[in-house]
Amino acid sequence: MDWSLVADLAGTFFFAISGCMVATRRGYDIIGSLLLGALTGLGGGIIRDLILGVPPAAFAQPVHLIPPIAAALFVYFLAHGVERFPRTLLLFDAGGLALFCTTGTVTALHAGMNLPGAAILGVTTGVGGGLLRDVVANRDPQLFNPKDLYAVPAIVGASLIAILWSIGRYSALAQLFVAILVFVFRVLSLRFHWHVPRAATTVGDQPQGQ
Repeated sequence: MDWSLVADLAGTFFFAISGCMVATRRGYDIIGSLLLGALTGLGGGIIRDLILGVPPAAFAQPVHLIPPIAAALFVYFLAHGVERFPRTLLLFDAGGLALFCTTGTVTALHAGMNLPGAAILGVTTGVGGGLLRDVVANRDPQLFNPKDLYAVPAIVGASLIAILWSIGRYSALAQLFVAILVFVFRVLSLRFHWHVPRAATTVGDQPQGQ
């Protein structure tokens, strides 16, 4: 069994779920939900493959189109049950982020990308779909939320995969472990409201004069 493909499809499904849930909250119809879910689930991988100069896996392997369809149907029939848990969207998003930042890095490494470049593409795969989702749904992108660590767990996961690859310790089991680590990191950051310093001190943060 191709575990990389399984992880990629699972990540597509989790991200597509988050996209479909945003569509539901925005009042979109089932077609809008499917399109936003597909954009969220496939967008990061398509960006990665275009940078690598290879046919996007979403089109070269039609099996990648199944998770967005399944996600749209899942949310359509179970939306009311899922909405009872307010953080469900964030959990699905965290699952997609964890899987995609690792599979994206591995895909780039297999394509011959250098270690830093592969890690960057892993992060791009992880955050790209969510960024496209928020822009299309006219929401403030979670990626740029100063009160969130959205990209940091992806950076950690992609970097760990690149390091394991460089020292010859990469394996499917190691990839799974890193994905779990990223997921836990992401969930804990949401639970405890971790964030990184802002790019600059705002006017309100400056000390008062004497």
